[in-house]
Amino acid sequence: MYAIVKIAGQQIRAEKGRKVMVPKLELAEGSRHRFAEVMLITEEGNTQIGQPLVAGAAVEATVVGHGRDEKIEIYKMRRRKNYRRRKGHRQYYTELKIEDILLAN
Repeated sequence: MYAIVKIAGQQIRAEKGRKVMVPKLELAEGSRHRFAEVMLITEEGNTQIGQPLVAGAAVEATVVGHGRDEKIEIYKMRRRKNYRRRKGHRQYYTELKIEDILLAN
């Protein structure tokens, strides 16, 4: 059983017991949060597709921690123009553990 849920503007595939990394959320570590923007639920061949959301469905997750991802380096260059730019970026993230997928009644 899995669900596609919208968290922080991204569509995440959520399965019970799985850990996922999402863009940073302002939630305390160890807290439990319910995400109600469920777009799809699949259970043993039975699929519910929302238009745009599945009514009454939710995903519960526990905040495991916060952190920063690996550095991504950006390098721009124009040949023969003496133009070079080097930049780095580290994205903040929140790690969530999916506890339960609640179905619509």
